[in-house]
Order: sequence, then structure tokens, then C-alpha cells
Amino acid sequence: MAASHATVGSRSNRAVLLTVTCLGQFMVLLDNTIVGAALPDMQHRLHTQLTGLQWIVDAYVLLVAMLLMSGGIFADRFGRKRVYLTGVAVFTAASLVCALAPSLGWLIVGRVLQGIGAAALSPASLALLAAAYPVPQERIKAIGMWAGLSGIGLAAGPVAGGVLTESLGWPAIFLVNLPIGVVLLLVGLRHLDESRNPSAAAIDIPGTVLSILAVGMLTYGLIEGSVRGWTSPVILGSFTAAVILLAAFVTVEARRSEPMLPLRLFRQRLFTVSNTAMVVVGFALMGSSFFFSQFFVRVQGSSILRAGLQTLPLSLAMVVVSPYAGRLAARYGFRIVATTGLALAGLGLLALGTVHAETGYGNVWWRMALVGTGFALTMSPLTGAAIQAVSPQEGGLASGISSTTRQIGAVLGVALLGAIVRTQQSGGASFEAGLNSAFLAAGAVTLATAVFTGLWLARSKPAKGAVVTQHSTDPDAVTTSNEASVNSH
Repeated sequence: MAASHATVGSRSNRAVLLTVTCLGQFMVLLDNTIVGAALPDMQHRLHTQLTGLQWIVDAYVLLVAMLLMSGGIFADRFGRKRVYLTGVAVFTAASLVCALAPSLGWLIVGRVLQGIGAAALSPASLALLAAAYPVPQERIKAIGMWAGLSGIGLAAGPVAGGVLTESLGWPAIFLVNLPIGVVLLLVGLRHLDESRNPSAAAIDIPGTVLSILAVGMLTYGLIEGSVRGWTSPVILGSFTAAVILLAAFVTVEARRSEPMLPLRLFRQRLFTVSNTAMVVVGFALMGSSFFFSQFFVRVQGSSILRAGLQTLPLSLAMVVVSPYAGRLAARYGFRIVATTGLALAGLGLLALGTVHAETGYGNVWWRMALVGTGFALTMSPLTGAAIQAVSPQEGGLASGISSTTRQIGAVLGVALLGAIVRTQQSGGASFEAGLNSAFLAAGAVTLATAVFTGLWLARSKPAKGAVVTQHSTDPDAVTTSNEASVNSH
């Protein structure tokens, strides 16, 4: 009888843990898409230009990209519960800063803090699950639920953002995080068990700092270049500093015994090709998504609520198709599925590059759905290819790097595609024409990458012994590694 009660109690604790971790990741993923719906209102109420909107998005994504892997190491070394709840607290407090921000500068500060919180919260939530479910098959099911339930945040973001912004204004999209964060803290403090890995890798502080500075300077140059002039001393200086900092980062990582980014992994062609393609996925997906609500509001005259609903086909397609991407990759190989996905996404973006103010929505939604379907087919196989390229013990590291490269691509996508739009406008073109150029550029790069993966991504199936990642914050990445583990058992 005692054993029975212990089992029931254990199941109850696991159910609470699964709920808490899923809700935390849901909050982070919701923030990825809910902000896009509010950008037109932010531009109007904060009296900012396109560059201001770019910083609102990139300030968050940049910190997530650069701190994601360090967040996982922090969780292993200092306690997964502690790091998770700290991330929740920082994210919640930062959301309040964003909601109360009286100016663009304060909003960007809040977004930076949100990025720091998310970079701690996401990997720690998955690490908590992995520690609570030591049996491989149970862990696979738990992480599958984590990926599926938290992924609903991606689809809910545009609609929730449209409703909240239309009725209460853009600060409401950040206030919605407060009750979620408070509940997570109260329940987590009481019910989560602490766990850690005493033999976890050391934290690579020099590498982390140099990576943030390098990508930050490059982002600054891309965002501000169209305003200050591409040949101005400040912009040229930022690009030069980015190159020097990147060289310093590579030098430091090559000499460290436990680097955050082991450069030896890039000797494997499969690893290099998959991560290069993942940069393009982040670049094209996030860079184009940044403009969707702005297109519907500023070009076609939709309300913010309607625009949020109109952007839904992309996120819905990703939520529906993503669970099947790993299965297709397991059956047909990474190269075929990833290349097909990139080709579909590229064609969808090229098709979006031809829409105008007079284009009816019936001739727009399918283009967005095509983009979402293509990228949903692409992310999971690319992460699976990266995991296959390394030893089973390094599967979590490979998945974390894959998620990080996608986030870096997202930072650069918002910056560079925004620069294309602003440069077009500076030359006298309309905002609509600038958007067309940005979509066409994203589509061309994506199609070129499809050719690249078709030629160089090895035709193979998920490796036996692949591990379930503990540090990825990408639900699609988890799907692939889950199925790799299923195949190996």
C-alpha cells in the first residue's frame, strides 16, 4: 500500500512538473509571435520608425541566441529548479518593465531582460523534464508533450496579440505574462524538485561575451546603416568591430578546453551544412514574419485584430506539419525532407514578393501557409542531421547549437531585410515596394539554400543511439531527437 501511495505521489509530482515546464515554455514561445501583431501599434504610439521596431524584436532574439547554451550549462551546474525559477522571475519582471515602458529606450531594455530570462527558462525547463523521467520511453513521451503543448504558443501569438492590442493597446501583450509568471513561481517553489549535474561543463564566459558583442555589433551596423549611411564612420566601425570580435571568438574557442562552441564539430560536413542551412531558416522565417502584420495594416489597411488573424496560416501550418517532419526524415532521409521544405518555403516567399495592396486575402493566405509548411518540414530534419553528425553523448550539445544558429539567423534576418526595406524607401520607393524586395530576397536566399542542402546534406537516416536533447528550446528539434531515440530502442 505504501509503495502504491509513493507511486501515486510520484505521478502527481511529475504531472505538476510537466504542467509547470510546459506553461513556462508556452510563455516564451507566445512572446515570439505575439509581439509581431503589436508592431504597428507600437510604431504609432511610440512614434518610432522601422529601425525602432527592429530593435524591439532583435534586442530579445539576440540575447536568447547568445545565452541559450550558457543557460543550459547554468541549469546543470547550479540547479535546474533554481535556474528555471530565476528565469521565470526575470522574464516576468521584464514583461512588467516592457508594459510600463514610457519610451522606446525603456522598451528595448525590457526586451533585453526578457531575452535573458528566456535563455535561462527554456533550457532549464527541458532539463527538469529529462531529470524527472530517467526511463527513455517515458522521457520521450514527456518531452513530446512539452513540445506539443508549449508549441501552441506559436499559433496563439498572432490572435492573442491582435485581440489584446486592438482592445487595450500594445502594453497588454506583455501584461498577459504577469499572471502566468506568478503562478509558475508559486507552484514551482512548492512542487519542483531540485536536480543538478556536478560534472557539467564549465561556463565559457569569454566565449559568451565575445559572441554577444560580435553579433551585436553586426546587428547594429545592419539596422542603423540605412539611417546613418552605409559608409559613415560609425557603421563602418561597427562592421570592423564585428569582424575583429568574431576572429577573437574563434581564437578563444579554439584554445579553450571546454568551449561553448567546439569548433572541431564543424569538421563534419553534415554538421556544418545543417547549421548553415539553419541560419538561413532563422533568417528567412523571422525576417519575413517581422513584416507580415505591417503588410496587412500599413499596405492593405487591415485593423490590428484582423491582421493578427490574417497571419495565422503560417503559424498554424507550422504547428500542424512539424510533428510529421521528423517521421518523414526518419523514412526518407534528412536531405530529401529538408531540401523539399526549403524549396517550398522559398517559393512561398517569392510568391509573397508579388502581393500588393489590391491583392485579395484569398490569394495571400496560401502563400503564407506554404512558407509555414516549408519551414516546418525543414527545422526538425536539419536538427536531426546535426545530431547525427556527432557522437551520441554530444546530441544535446548539437541540438543546442542548431537552435542557437537558427536564432542568430533570426537576428540577422530582421536586421538585413529591414535594411532592404529602408534602403528602398530612402531611394524613393514605397513601403509596399520595399516589402516586395525583402520577401523576394528572402525567397531567393532560401531557394539557393535548398540547392545547397540538396547537393551537400548527406542522405541518411537518424543515427542509432541518438540522445534526447536536454538543452534545445526548439520543439521541432526535440521531435527529431525523440524519434531518433525511439528508433534506437
